[in-house]
Amino acid sequence: MTLLDRPLAEQASAIASGEADAAELLDETLTRIEGRNPAVNAVVETFPDHSREMLEAAPEGPMHGVPVVIKDEWALPWRAQRFGAVELFSAVGPGESGPYRALRDVGAVIAGVANMHEWGASSTGNVSVYGPARNPWDTDRCPGGSSSGSGAAVGARIVAGAVGADGIGSIRYPAAYCGVTGLKPTFGRSAMQGHHLEGSQMIVSGPLCSDAEGCRLLGSALFGEQLERGDPSGLRIGTVAAIADDSAEPVRAACEEAIEALRDETGASVREIELPGVELSGLAAVLVATSEGLNGVTPSKLNEMSPEIGPINRGIAKYRMLMPGSVLERGRAIRTMMRRTLAAAFADVDLIAWPTVPAVAPPLTEPMVELPSGVHTADAVNPRGGGLANLIGIPAVSVPVGFDDGLPIGLQLQAPWGADALLLDAAEAIERATERRFVDAVAPVAQSTEAQAPHS
Repeated sequence: MTLLDRPLAEQASAIASGEADAAELLDETLTRIEGRNPAVNAVVETFPDHSREMLEAAPEGPMHGVPVVIKDEWALPWRAQRFGAVELFSAVGPGESGPYRALRDVGAVIAGVANMHEWGASSTGNVSVYGPARNPWDTDRCPGGSSSGSGAAVGARIVAGAVGADGIGSIRYPAAYCGVTGLKPTFGRSAMQGHHLEGSQMIVSGPLCSDAEGCRLLGSALFGEQLERGDPSGLRIGTVAAIADDSAEPVRAACEEAIEALRDETGASVREIELPGVELSGLAAVLVATSEGLNGVTPSKLNEMSPEIGPINRGIAKYRMLMPGSVLERGRAIRTMMRRTLAAAFADVDLIAWPTVPAVAPPLTEPMVELPSGVHTADAVNPRGGGLANLIGIPAVSVPVGFDDGLPIGLQLQAPWGADALLLDAAEAIERATERRFVDAVAPVAQSTEAQAPHS
């Protein structure tokens, strides 16, 4: 095992103490991308000269010399974001996006750009102008979207940390599918400058890392403030049957076991709570996000869309223009209702816990999942658990807590507005309670540095 296989915080500590050479770690990262990335298609572009220049100019910050990758949603001074697509409705170009500046200012080194689902428009990650990213646990499976490459790169141990973006669960889905930890920050708290949807009230940048301590380090960089470690003793945890009960049995059981482990580790109390209207939150999040995505769209642009845009996204783009304003206002009304519901719930509990996604990663070619309620597309059911945090703006984290037939299972924890650090405290408590056997588990792709071809 090399330093590149160790968690993000350990890499930063080794460089800071002089035990490791940052230039050697960057070279090893670039070599690993060449050897391991063909199996997962997680990293779509590298730029060794720019990465080395970034390292040479890096300040002695808390992430000095640590290599990371960044989602194709963010511009770099030498590269425009492509958003996983052949074209965007909004004009974009190279520049210093907020996440780039945040990484630069703490001394981190961007080693490459991570793949993402086309237009960020799915929870699966199986469509992209670069070709689909693949799950490091089974390369015939979805890695989750839309931060697909970020999750797959960390899961494959290509890097220990990656920057993603979360609009309707887009950090948490790949975290769950790929067996890594992903933090969706409180809205407005993480760097967002330069995003092509300037007025978004849903999207946040955030970290995906091999463990919670890495998310604390990388999240602090994106926040521009330290996410201090606290004491999670005596937590009050709420569970919601309406979400958990319609999950595949292995997923529900693993999440229940993890909640029990968290209770034992922290002396917490656990009780079931009601969240009236929660079943509407996923659809409402989709409606609100749809209205934000209309920025820059005109009938002429729709008619001139490249035929290389996927047929589903071409159809959705045109359908959005036909949606009545009253439907979008209903989505916003549900947002108001759920804000009141969550304010009342968080008066009685500190955290809300339920499965990040109701089933493990589905096949790339047919992303369907079987639940107690029947067979569904992953995109139809994933927002039921993932959309609420974006709709309301609260922070949420996905933590690996088990496996189903060799595929990772994620538990989602949600907290009140601004309680991002508490989520990481709880995630670290779960890691202690489970002796890190899930965060330190190694995916098949990560067990070899040799180039591998996907299964299909």
